Amino acid sequence: MLPKAELVERISVMTPHTMRPKASPTDLSALLKRVFGYDSFRPLQREIMEVSLRGQDAVAILPTGAGKSLCYQLPALARDGLTVVVSPLIALMKDQVDQLQAAGVAATALNSSLDDAEARRRLSDLESGKTKILFVAPERLVLPDFLARLTRWKVAALAVDEAHCISEWGHDFRPEYRRLLSVRKALPGVPTLALTATATPRVRADIVTQLQLEAPEVFVASFNRPNLMYRVLAKDGAAAQVVAFVRTRRDDAGIVYCQSRKSTEAMAAALVKAGVPAAAYHAGLDATTRANNQDAFLRDEIRVVCATVAFGMGINKPNVRFVIHADLPKNIEGYYQETGRAGRDGLPSECLLLYSRGDVAKYIGFISEIEDEEARRVARSQLDRMAAFADSAACRRVELLGYFGEAWTNDDGAASCDGCDNCLEPREGYDATVESQKFLSCVLRIAQKSGFGVGLQHIADVLAGADTEKIRRWSHDTLPTYGIGKDRPRTAWISLGRQLVQSGHLALSEGAFATIEVSALGVDALRQRAPIVLVKPIVPAATSDDAKPKLKAGAIECDDALFDHLRALRKEIASARGVPPYVVFSDATLRHMARIYPTDNEAMLRVPGVGERKRADFGDDFSSAIRSWLSTHPRLTFLTEERLAPRKPSKQGKRGGLNDTTQQTLAQFHNGKSIDEIAQERGLVVSTVEAHLLAALEAGEDLPRARLMTRETARAIESAFEESGRSGLRTVFEALNGPNSHEGAPQITYGLLRLHLALQAKERGS
Repeated sequence: MLPKAELVERISVMTPHTMRPKASPTDLSALLKRVFGYDSFRPLQREIMEVSLRGQDAVAILPTGAGKSLCYQLPALARDGLTVVVSPLIALMKDQVDQLQAAGVAATALNSSLDDAEARRRLSDLESGKTKILFVAPERLVLPDFLARLTRWKVAALAVDEAHCISEWGHDFRPEYRRLLSVRKALPGVPTLALTATATPRVRADIVTQLQLEAPEVFVASFNRPNLMYRVLAKDGAAAQVVAFVRTRRDDAGIVYCQSRKSTEAMAAALVKAGVPAAAYHAGLDATTRANNQDAFLRDEIRVVCATVAFGMGINKPNVRFVIHADLPKNIEGYYQETGRAGRDGLPSECLLLYSRGDVAKYIGFISEIEDEEARRVARSQLDRMAAFADSAACRRVELLGYFGEAWTNDDGAASCDGCDNCLEPREGYDATVESQKFLSCVLRIAQKSGFGVGLQHIADVLAGADTEKIRRWSHDTLPTYGIGKDRPRTAWISLGRQLVQSGHLALSEGAFATIEVSALGVDALRQRAPIVLVKPIVPAATSDDAKPKLKAGAIECDDALFDHLRALRKEIASARGVPPYVVFSDATLRHMARIYPTDNEAMLRVPGVGERKRADFGDDFSSAIRSWLSTHPRLTFLTEERLAPRKPSKQGKRGGLNDTTQQTLAQFHNGKSIDEIAQERGLVVSTVEAHLLAALEAGEDLPRARLMTRETARAIESAFEESGRSGLRTVFEALNGPNSHEGAPQITYGLLRLHLALQAKERGS
């Protein structure tokens, strides 16, 4: 085996293997169209399948909604023998079996929900080789008797779904996953594919080690979910805020995550009282009630489930249009996993987080009761990262993906998106010079006195004049900065500290327990008494329809009235078959139908998501409904593009699309104001003004270089790019502002670097 680190980072290494592929790429494409009704693969799907069909082990880290399941389903149809899928939950097994059988695939599951007669029938099909895909829980799979059966069933591949459960570093660790190595040993030479939606590099390494994968090829897709809109609001009466949000989203299904069992029931009751069909789901309910509530949600009989984190992993409902966190999640990994349950079908969906610093204080109390010191530190560090994300004024998408090690930028190279509150509605800035100076001075005083760094919470305690054991032990109550911030609540100092980290005035140390130190930028700000402008914290705001953003990524323009009509037909057919509506057709498929109006079998097969079996089972009903609809309604026409994914707009198209705040900045710039003057007058940070001007440049506005930067600055930037070999903004930024930069020279911001590149591209006609 390769060393663990090399295994994780090795992406495109091919090794010979005795097993030969049973299907060519062309065969895979034909299978995809015939069985599942799609013309093309999503990113990395084909590559993962081809590696698996070559008989190699592989790890696939694909975000929710990226089509992980297809990576083992389609190869199972292309190869001889049985594909065994390790699945952690009965609900997840049933859901996948229902969908595969609807597509004409011989799939089954073995679990404790089956009676003896049904279990014997399924075992008989497995013994005879009729079954192509078997779903089974890890607890059953590792039993000696079951392993003996496996050796008779001609197993050709093993897929481990939700593979992060195997790692103690994952957020859903399940000890039974650790025993899967016995299955690998019982099936020598059988390729294994481990799949998960969320795995840090550490978790990926653990998956490889625990399963003893042999020279696996590791596929890591972008963690970006472009169809998801991220928004954070200050919590101000969570139940009322949730009700207001849900009421404006007619017929949309969603999940509301709450921290406690009691709060899930209270939230569900508030929604029901407001006329929204809803139910609670938590581990305290009996199994029958939980199952009934979950089934009602899957079958569109209720719109909203109010749940603890116990609800989610087994949910494959593709048309969840929103996920609300009524309480702060405990870590970013869990938040990403839970928000990922929205928009699995690729259609626009929303993720709302209601944030209160009271939630942070409550979790700190829980964490303090953890006996293991290392576990306590890890939990506290994760909570701090989550709170920093909620407080941040930066692009939510950049912050979220950065946690998983992905440096995301949009098509123009800017670290901003059109799908989060901070990018669509930047918060106003304010002069935070005095309180920032207090904070920075306190950090320096503590370091000078003690010779070591401390965490953000301790600095806030010192500033607020708290009487804690650590302050007394380290004599920090004798510091000149002790108690100089009594006029502000401790939580306000914590929020300020996080913003100073984000602005670069403070730096976080590496390690399990992050300590704070003043950066070179912070030291300069103190010495020169330079103004420090930060953004205002999030404040309570109404969640009305007026605040609903215009969602574009993944949208499918269609005849909405016909879509509703087809959705009603789908519900009727699904109820008759006893399956969730999305097992018949997804919302995305129905929207395509309501766009191209297929009225015969040939046209129906051109609809994405309609394979041969589904066309045979449901095609006549839907084409007949569309013909009937067209007899009394006009046929509408739509844009050429069928999916309105994010793309770089033309200059002509974007010029009139600048938002109001960008146009205000542009007007002031044309009136002769400098970037600094605009920032000061509008109460914005300089980076926001630079982003506005960059958007204007890209929209076709003529902005003179001389007004944006001096000739010397432009020369310095160009020289830095040339010397770096144009290796990236970070390298250039550090070269221009690092220790070797000219003393006394003004800092050159990332915004100026991006403006320089945009001007250069425009001048070259690029």
